[in-house]
Amino acid sequence: MEISAPESRNRHSTTVAPEPRRAGSAAPAQDIALTNDSKALAPRPAILSGLGRAAAAGVGLWLATAPLAMAEPTSPKATGKATERQFSAADPARQAKPPQPAPPLTKLTTPPEPVIPDPRRNVPASIFTTFDAKQKSDAARVSAYLSSLSTLVGNFVQVGPDGSKLKGDFYIMKPGKVRFEYDDPSPISMIADGQSLVVRDRRLATQDVYPLSQTPLRYLLSDKIDLLRDTNVVAITSDDLYISIIIEEKNAVIGTSRLMLMVGAKDGQLKQWTVTDPQGYDTTVAIYNLDTTRRPDPTMFKIDYTDYSTPPG
Repeated sequence: MEISAPESRNRHSTTVAPEPRRAGSAAPAQDIALTNDSKALAPRPAILSGLGRAAAAGVGLWLATAPLAMAEPTSPKATGKATERQFSAADPARQAKPPQPAPPLTKLTTPPEPVIPDPRRNVPASIFTTFDAKQKSDAARVSAYLSSLSTLVGNFVQVGPDGSKLKGDFYIMKPGKVRFEYDDPSPISMIADGQSLVVRDRRLATQDVYPLSQTPLRYLLSDKIDLLRDTNVVAITSDDLYISIIIEEKNAVIGTSRLMLMVGAKDGQLKQWTVTDPQGYDTTVAIYNLDTTRRPDPTMFKIDYTDYSTPPG
């Protein structure tokens, strides 16, 4: 889960008075047009390490490029008679075109099929990992994409370690706020308010609270991020479909967990991520129908620590 920037054109003209006519000569006409063109630019959540309860979350990106408006110079034809012509901004033929409304988002009725990582994969973990120019460029591209997001709304489909699938809606407001609502019959919802993350079970009337800073979600919810500088990237791969980046975290108490981000190689949007908990179990979340123009209601991200049988918002 294209918008075209409005075209802006400003035209100014200068009229040059005709020179005195000489005998046997036609009066020259001069018209100087100065044209200035400008271009306008516009789950159960990810498994939390060793705590026995899964937590899932997600994000996506939109890049818009503004088309370049190339105006062709215009000059009046000279006639045998001295002529003065001035282009006015009030001339309808010369006015800039009004901005066009954004095309409606195309909704997918069938969720995408998540790409499940090979459970036999063995990613080397080393603080001395080095990357070539292509890998660094891919990491910079993903970092810029994640940093460009401020809000994101869409749908998700989650595949658990046992192969079970859950679907739902998610809402993100950076920095630090996210809400995941699972479709019935799942009673689970997940909310982060910028400081804490809670996983709620409405059926059992329970909620588990975690510091947001200790979950992989913080990478997706950071206002700005440089993956190679701010995280421990252990692998960067790419093909015709995806750019995949694996981040590893080691904790002396709960063990090592990994987060794999997969971004579309062509459109640059986040497609899915996989969280591997310290026990080696994977939870994959694929996101779709992404909308970066919709701003969620801030009350959706408020956590009620006393009444959690029904989610707030």
